[in-house]
Amino acid sequence: MWATARRMASHRTFTSPALKFELVAQCSVRMTCTTRARASILTLPHGIVNLPIFMPVATQASLKGLTPEQLEATNCRLCLNNTYHLGLKPGQEVLDAIGGAHKLQGWNHNILTDSGGFQMVSLLKLANVTEEGVRFLSPHDGSPMLLTPEHSISLQNSIGSDIMMQLDDVIVTTCPDKVRMREAMERSVRWLDRCIAAHKKPESQNLFCIIQGGLDLDMRRECVRQMLARDTPGIAIGGLSGGEAKDDFCKVVAACTELLPDLKPRYVMGIGYPEDLVVSVALGADMFDCVWPTRTARFGNAITKHGVLNMKREIYATDFGPIEDGCGCPCCRPVDQEGAMGVTRAFVHHNAAKETVAAHLLTLHNVWYQLDLMRRAREAIIQDRFPAFVKEFFANLYPDSSKYPSWAVDALRGVGIDLLET
Repeated sequence: MWATARRMASHRTFTSPALKFELVAQCSVRMTCTTRARASILTLPHGIVNLPIFMPVATQASLKGLTPEQLEATNCRLCLNNTYHLGLKPGQEVLDAIGGAHKLQGWNHNILTDSGGFQMVSLLKLANVTEEGVRFLSPHDGSPMLLTPEHSISLQNSIGSDIMMQLDDVIVTTCPDKVRMREAMERSVRWLDRCIAAHKKPESQNLFCIIQGGLDLDMRRECVRQMLARDTPGIAIGGLSGGEAKDDFCKVVAACTELLPDLKPRYVMGIGYPEDLVVSVALGADMFDCVWPTRTARFGNAITKHGVLNMKREIYATDFGPIEDGCGCPCCRPVDQEGAMGVTRAFVHHNAAKETVAAHLLTLHNVWYQLDLMRRAREAIIQDRFPAFVKEFFANLYPDSSKYPSWAVDALRGVGIDLLET
């Protein structure tokens, strides 16, 4: 019996030199509805990360509004840095001199770095893409910069990120040019080969591939097959969040996850709205990132289970309750609890339009909310009640079921959850 149990355990674990992935639980076949949701343990060089997870974005080696200690207190164990921006400032020489981004930002946990490919879209007017790489004009001083697959990997080796992303050819999913879309997909595969060849520290840093192909599902499937042949430790689905319809977004994620191996982490890049996270977990994805939770905090918005609250509204001027009842973040917990601040909506409202403290508090709250949402999703998967968790989530967000977004209803129905079932 022990040998059988051990053999079963080995079938649920994947290891590579700098990563261990253990599949802990999946939506049970005993349930009346079986989604693709998974709960896993990802072990990286700077510690354990429980999946599914939302990763806050610390673009330039800092999360706007939070100290490393405050970010650590949210139970964040994996955040993002951006290769393109760190390559410009402080630059590779500084990163090499200090010993990488962990030391630069005082962060003792894991870091994932975006390769810089997304800047092909976000800084399109400053970029020119060729087979060699991407030529940028610096947004700081207009100086030229060539980002090749080799240079992207060299920068990420200097950053010392636990997960590095390949440089990929990124174009918006709504681009009607099918020839250019195929060129980008095939170039991303070729660039992955160059990234693998350039990677100097595979024993301490993981290189993930990125699946491209726009909204063409056949092209996405073709890219999956080619990327899997390269056998990277983890796999990302890229090129989304480019203005495509949510129905199309879900179809791409579903088509990709259907072909991905069970025992490798799956990362959907650039996803941050709570309903997107929950649906994507149901479709079989594990990892997500987005600047939205922190950016919307700087506009005075709090993310709650009942939706986003604009704390600048006058109705909160005399509201002395917490930002969200029952929230476990340091802002919302009563002041008599250890490490709690007992922040009121009135206080946030008072400062939202004129003091940075409101942005800091809302950032802390929003990051906590996103991380806690994924923690609760994970817990529900392990307890074999994930479909019920999904229904409860949408019921809180949309008290009137007739307001449920059709894209979410359709996507969840495709994996066995009928939100409209009474």
